[in-house]
Amino acid sequence: MKIDLLIHSAAQLVTCASPDGPKRGEAMADVGLIADGALAIASGQIVAVGPTADLRADFSAHETIDASGKVVCPGFVDPHTHVVYAGDRANEFELRIRGASYLEIMQAGGGIVSTMRAVRAATVEQLVAESKPRLEAMLALGTTTVEIKTGYGLDTTSELKMLQAIALLASSSPLDLVPTFLGAHAVPPEYKGRTDAYVDLVVEEMLPAAVEWYHASRSTLHAPLFCDVFCEANVFDREQSRRVLEAGLKLGLPAKIHADEFVNLDGVSLAVVLGAVSVDHLDVTPPAEVELLAQSNTVGVVLPAVNFNLGSSHFAHARGMIDAGVALALATDINPGSAPCPSMPLVMAIACRYQRLLPAEALNAGTLNAAYALGLGHKLGSLEGGKQADVLIVNAPDYRHLAYQFGGNLVERVVKRGQVVL
Repeated sequence: MKIDLLIHSAAQLVTCASPDGPKRGEAMADVGLIADGALAIASGQIVAVGPTADLRADFSAHETIDASGKVVCPGFVDPHTHVVYAGDRANEFELRIRGASYLEIMQAGGGIVSTMRAVRAATVEQLVAESKPRLEAMLALGTTTVEIKTGYGLDTTSELKMLQAIALLASSSPLDLVPTFLGAHAVPPEYKGRTDAYVDLVVEEMLPAAVEWYHASRSTLHAPLFCDVFCEANVFDREQSRRVLEAGLKLGLPAKIHADEFVNLDGVSLAVVLGAVSVDHLDVTPPAEVELLAQSNTVGVVLPAVNFNLGSSHFAHARGMIDAGVALALATDINPGSAPCPSMPLVMAIACRYQRLLPAEALNAGTLNAAYALGLGHKLGSLEGGKQADVLIVNAPDYRHLAYQFGGNLVERVVKRGQVVL
């Protein structure tokens, strides 16, 4: 059979395969390793995986890549980012070193509201110009699919401007970009002390406008649109968060939720009750809610670059979550304040050291399970026949080097939809 591309002779072909859904429990430690492995690709999709001798006998290819001495694995999926923004918050980085907390900075008018002011002042073209280099850096580090949230506009016009920027970036990037509407990311200054009124605006005006925009832009994005909310102290409480997510669900938007980053407000149970695709952060989630999450189809997403950046010694209990059976995923949370980090390999390295994940668990959490955190696990996140051919060639003989080494970049080539893009 004639194919487009054959990648062969990999020291390790790591499939992360799981045909029945996201990995949990002991399955997280299995990366589906094939020694001297090969991968056959045609029309942007994976045709076959297996030993090199077998695939070379079965296929002839227009193009071949010799991966001798190297690892071949799925492209990383980053399921929680705020990568579209304007300006930076380097001054807040220094304030935190001097002792100010994230919530103190936020209450003083910094944090999300600081970036809101920059985004409101920026044009769509400026947002695209500032965000594109960040996406290019993520691609170079092996990320092939990126979720991107709004939430730095906090009014209807500016939130739509962010969505427009995401669509423009999607039209010019090899990456798959998945938009999430996060109008309920913070309460803007003009609504200070009137959070319920702002929730009314999100539910009655912003969400319908976002859905109308999405239906007009689907030909550009080729991805679902999610609805998210920041369920946290001094932001949106559980009832306000429920209102936002239920309004999104009524408009056809699957739910995601920020929960338990600083204070437990029972956000995990809300996520499970509403059938959220993911619940993210989970730094202070109590054991009973971990068990509830483990029994659900909702993916738990942890964001260790945030804790690292904030200089915290407390991380989400990811080890306990895996042992309890949670479908666990990793993400960068790249944003200007709490996680200016484009690197999924660095996130994996932090998760292994501070959250006691095995390298195999970290890789599965950053590929297959991360894809399920976007509702795309049936399409990408692993090297299995019929899936999209998003593939990395890693300049190392063992996949564990992706988490073992840090501070550099082992990704040598990136294949997206069957085409070498880096």
